[in-house]
Amino acid sequence: MLNSLDLEDINDFGDDGSLYITKVTTTHMGNYSCHADGYEKLYQTHILQVNVPPVIQVYPESQAREPGVTASLRCHAEGIPNPQLTWLKNGIDITPKLSKQLTLQANGSEVHISNVRYEDTGAYTCIARNDAGVDEDISSLFVEDSARKTRIGIGNMFYVFYEDGIKVIQPIECEIQRHIKPSENLLGLQEEVCPNHDNSTTQKCIWASAVNVRDKFIYVAQPTLDRVLIIDVQSQKAVQTVSTDPVPVKLHYDKSHDQVWLLSWGDMAKTRPTLQVINRASGSMMHHTIHTQPVGKQFDKVDDFFIPVTTLIINHIRFGFILHKDEQALHKIDLETTSYVKKISLKDYNCVPKSLAYTHLGGYYFINCWPDTTNAIKPQLIVDSVTDAVIGYNNDVTGTPHVSPDGHYLVSIDDQKGLMRVQSITIRGEIQNAFDIHTNLHISDVAFQRSFTEAHEYNVFASSGLQTDVLYVELSTGKVKMVKSLKEPIKGSEWPWDGKNRMIMSSGLFGQYLMTPSRESVFILDGQLSKLNCEITDVLKGNTVMWVGEV
Repeated sequence: MLNSLDLEDINDFGDDGSLYITKVTTTHMGNYSCHADGYEKLYQTHILQVNVPPVIQVYPESQAREPGVTASLRCHAEGIPNPQLTWLKNGIDITPKLSKQLTLQANGSEVHISNVRYEDTGAYTCIARNDAGVDEDISSLFVEDSARKTRIGIGNMFYVFYEDGIKVIQPIECEIQRHIKPSENLLGLQEEVCPNHDNSTTQKCIWASAVNVRDKFIYVAQPTLDRVLIIDVQSQKAVQTVSTDPVPVKLHYDKSHDQVWLLSWGDMAKTRPTLQVINRASGSMMHHTIHTQPVGKQFDKVDDFFIPVTTLIINHIRFGFILHKDEQALHKIDLETTSYVKKISLKDYNCVPKSLAYTHLGGYYFINCWPDTTNAIKPQLIVDSVTDAVIGYNNDVTGTPHVSPDGHYLVSIDDQKGLMRVQSITIRGEIQNAFDIHTNLHISDVAFQRSFTEAHEYNVFASSGLQTDVLYVELSTGKVKMVKSLKEPIKGSEWPWDGKNRMIMSSGLFGQYLMTPSRESVFILDGQLSKLNCEITDVLKGNTVMWVGEV
């Protein structure tokens, strides 16, 4: 039932009691009940289903191969209902030509060509269809003798930020493409990547959070230098610093508005926190920060912030939330004006919000609450993004929520109970029952990766903050596997910036690899085979990792 309707979405109530919704999105899906005034037992319920036309993406856009090798062309489409995929080669359906050499895999989302021949050259069009529309894109294949081993470009790389600067690593062959040292000057400037202010014998870097800005720049926080460093992906060089308030620790890139949001602590005791924004983050101009408007003139209460990420079908995010220390509320902010909109009280549930996740399917926020004064753990709360109303508890599900990129899975990590709980979310926004995975790993971080065998499915990898193994889970089946012996993680005491002392980073929508650090090295995992690919040594405390895709 809807109450306190959001005027951004609700156009009008008709004279006959009709409800009009403009700019309908997947967040509006659900059951709408109309009650007669004074007659609570008289009501009618309407189910709103929102269909979304497909949005498609192929990989790679173009590739050259020598005769006799293998080529793969992948296609990912999102829409509601799930789109059906077909492939054409030079405008002709490839289905009648399927053979041992030319196959469709992962429910038709991948064309696999073994022992490629000259006649396999062509434009392969992936077409996605559902009840709401059609979309298509082309992946081109060239088979030619002159197709030497493709030169490693500047994209599809992991950037590892560690004590001795930055390493750019190509994951397939585990090659170090570039080492940006602490003493290296910024492009055209006399500033160093990691200035040695205390005149110690060894020049070391300290990093916190990093974000990818449209595969053009990486912004990375340097908390002890009170600044953000900007890496230009094209040149693989540090090009600019942006001064910030003291101790910047958390960055988030808001793609909808091309902004980098930044939380600073003010000092290591977190007594003077502030929020700042860097506008036009993907531009090449000199950047600077601006302060957001304080909520109730109380910057010093800011504990965290949350901004949902965009998806293929939801490419605009309007609102985010600010979390205040020890306050049972969410403070809603308008990302376009960076200003406070309203306060959503959680007092009725005695919930001080600790972390959030969001799914566009039904438009739900899942809120993890801090333990209460008796150290009791409360179930997650669910807030409806259309009405800003608290729906209630997410059954008995506890822990930190993580939502898959397509919005279809909620993975909750309760470290105290040693539980990973997986819930599926239907296209109508119905939250399905959880299945549980019991683990003593003390999970630090999770990374989602698209399935290599099933279209529209995701798998998850979870790193441990205390142990050496990584947990792999197929979300559609519950199948579990361990990737073992990846060495000890960085100690929690050596990583004060967040609770993730062992991060894990996936290589994007079509990526096969993941990276996770140990205390003195980094490990690259093969996500398709769910096993270790390689270890790169002499990377001390490299717990800040970023992926850059095709450039």
